[in-house]
Amino acid sequence: MDTNIAIKNLDLSFGAINVLQDLNLDVAKGEFLVLLGSSGCGKSTLLNCIAGLLDVTDGQIHIGGRNVTWEEPSNRGIGMVFQSYALYPQMTVEGNLSFGLKNAGVSREQITDKVAQAAKTLQIEPLLKRKPRALSGGQRQRVAIGRALVRDVEVFLFDEPLSNLDAKLRAELRVEIKQLHQTLGNTMIYVTHDQIEAMTLADRIAIMKGGKILQLDTPNQIYNRPANKYVAEFIGSPTMNFFDGTLSGTAFSCPQGDFSVEGYEFAATPSAGATLLGIRPEHILTGDQAASAQVRLLATVDLVEPLGSDTLVRCDVAGQSVWARLDGQTPIEPGADLPLGFNANLVNLFSKTSENRL
Repeated sequence: MDTNIAIKNLDLSFGAINVLQDLNLDVAKGEFLVLLGSSGCGKSTLLNCIAGLLDVTDGQIHIGGRNVTWEEPSNRGIGMVFQSYALYPQMTVEGNLSFGLKNAGVSREQITDKVAQAAKTLQIEPLLKRKPRALSGGQRQRVAIGRALVRDVEVFLFDEPLSNLDAKLRAELRVEIKQLHQTLGNTMIYVTHDQIEAMTLADRIAIMKGGKILQLDTPNQIYNRPANKYVAEFIGSPTMNFFDGTLSGTAFSCPQGDFSVEGYEFAATPSAGATLLGIRPEHILTGDQAASAQVRLLATVDLVEPLGSDTLVRCDVAGQSVWARLDGQTPIEPGADLPLGFNANLVNLFSKTSENRL
């Protein structure tokens, strides 16, 4: 891997509070890495350390093979886009885009070329003479991205850039950011708490909790083979269903029944003990498919959520709530009996003690 950013044994503390702890991370040149986690997990703090906006307590940060741990933000070769647009209200779009270049002493001809190229890339050419108050939220965020773009840097950092936008604009700009990365090929690190943004944008996702990276992998691997129960719960909506039981060999026993998990890929030789069996709602089968599934359950529907393309149903299985995702046109009513099933190759097994994947 041609590493563009290397973070080595990074610590950051505010007094007695450890925010980042012995964190190591390599980001490949041209990679789109997403830092994902709930509020307070340390993802924005890590981004600010890379940007040079926070002084680290210990460890090193390398960008492009150069140790920039104590470099000023302006000398790190990065462009940053914040959650707030932070545009100068008295300046036009063109003025906002060119302001940093003028301060850096770039020639007028170069400024004109860079602003024109960024405006073309972001499709904001008709907006250059407007001021921020005359722009929509999505247009303002495009200008904020353009301000980073004109700097012609190798690394772009995004700190929850879409959080202030409505759902429709978020979806539109998410597509544009992905296309921008495909066009430019720059290294991008993107912070979000939105799992949809993470899954759709990332080459790799780093899921964080308590200042540590719990799993760093591709979206598919994180979705299909979560490293622990926290990752399994965090990714997916509705969240993964869990059955609390015991494992002996390939036999799993819980109050809802005795299941064979033959076909499950164990990370190591399985050991007997308290185990959590997880299955995603979309991997639960119904109807004729349930009848031929490896594991079969009888459920009673207690809640139906029609979403158009899908229908979510919450069922009671021997006293436990289980979510299943059905086809959107499935006729189903609360109180109905619903046969459920799933196959062992799609389950996830976690130690109840450590909560790590088995």
